Amino acid sequence: MRILAVDVGTGTQDILLFDSAREIENCLKMVMPSPTVLVAEAIRRATARRQAVLLTGTIMGGGPSQWAAEAHLRAGLKVYATPSAALSFNDDLSEVERFGVKIIGDDEAARSVEPERAKRIDMRDVDLAMIARAFGAFELDLEVDAYAVAVFDHGNSPPGYSDRRFRFDFLAEAIQAQGRLSAFAFLRERIPPRMTRMMAAARSLESDRPVLMMDTAPAAVLGALEDPRAGALPHALIANIGNFHTLAFHMNEGQIAGVFEHHTGELTRAELETYLLKLARGEITNDEVFDDMGHGALVFDRHLPVPSDLVVIGPRRGLLRGSALKPYFAVPHGDMMIAGCFGLVRAFADHVPQWKEQIERRLDEGRGN
Repeated sequence: MRILAVDVGTGTQDILLFDSAREIENCLKMVMPSPTVLVAEAIRRATARRQAVLLTGTIMGGGPSQWAAEAHLRAGLKVYATPSAALSFNDDLSEVERFGVKIIGDDEAARSVEPERAKRIDMRDVDLAMIARAFGAFELDLEVDAYAVAVFDHGNSPPGYSDRRFRFDFLAEAIQAQGRLSAFAFLRERIPPRMTRMMAAARSLESDRPVLMMDTAPAAVLGALEDPRAGALPHALIANIGNFHTLAFHMNEGQIAGVFEHHTGELTRAELETYLLKLARGEITNDEVFDDMGHGALVFDRHLPVPSDLVVIGPRRGLLRGSALKPYFAVPHGDMMIAGCFGLVRAFADHVPQWKEQIERRLDEGRGN
C-alpha cells in the first residue's frame, strides 16, 4: 500500500511516499519550500517587475505570502484576490480589504481588463501536479492508494472571537474526545466544517482515493514517537518546535495529560524552559500562555509524577540545544524533518482499519520492534 504523506509547514513542505512493500529507509522523500513560501517568492518577483498581482485559488497557509503581499502594497502596487484566496490572510474579508487588497469575484477576475494584466498566482496548500512533476523528473509515476496531509488550521473563528482561542478550543475538544494524538486526524468526510483550511486542502486533491487530514504539530509529535527511544518512554514531555508555532504535550502511557501552544518567535529559550517545566509539574495555566500572545494551555491530570524526559522535534529545535532540561532530539526512522509524515502514516493506520496491519508492520519493523 502506498500513501503520499505531505506535511505542509511555514518554511517547508515535507513529502514522503510511504510504500509498505519497501523498507522505511528506501521510501522516497523530499523536503521542499512550503506553498506559502513559493507564493511569497512569486509576489516578490512581481514586485521587482512593478506588476500588479491577482491571487486566485483557495484558502492556504499565510505568513510569508501575506507579508509579501503587504510589502507589495507598500511599494505602491496593487493586489487583487478572489474571496477564497483572500481568506488565506484573514477570515474577515473586510480586514483583508482594510490593509489594501481589492477583493474581486471569480467572474470579474476572469474578464476584468486590469487583473488580466496582473500576475496571476494560484494559492493552495497541496499542488499534486507540482509533486508529480518532481517525481516525474526521476521517471517515477506518482501512483498511490491514499493521501495524508497535515496543515496548521486556526479554523474559521466567529467575528470578535480570538482565532488563537478558537484554535485552542479545537485542540481541547479533540483531546477531551479521545485523549490521543490521532484524534487530531480526520478522514476527508469527517473534517469539522469550521476547519476551513483542512477542508480546502482536502478538496484540492481532487481524487476519489482516501484522504486523511491532520494538524501539523500533533502529526510531528506522533511522528517523534517513531524514534525507538522516544517511543519507549511511558511518561514524557514531547515538544514540536516549528518555524512558526511551538506545541508541547505531556504524554502518559499514550494519553495526553497536558498541552500548551505558543508562537516560536515569541519565545526565548528561558521562557520556553519555564513553560515546559510548568507543564511537567501540572502548574501551567491557559491564561498565562494566552496573555503572553500564545494560544493556550490545558492540564488534564495535575497529580501525575513529573516526567524526567523531554523529547524535542521540529526545525527550530536548536532553541533548546544546550538547555539545562537535557532534551533528547528525536530522529524517527533516521530523519527528523519527515517526522510529521511518519505521524500522518501512523494516524492513517489508526483511522483506516483495513490497512492498519500492513502499515503498522512496516513502521514497527523500521523502528526495530
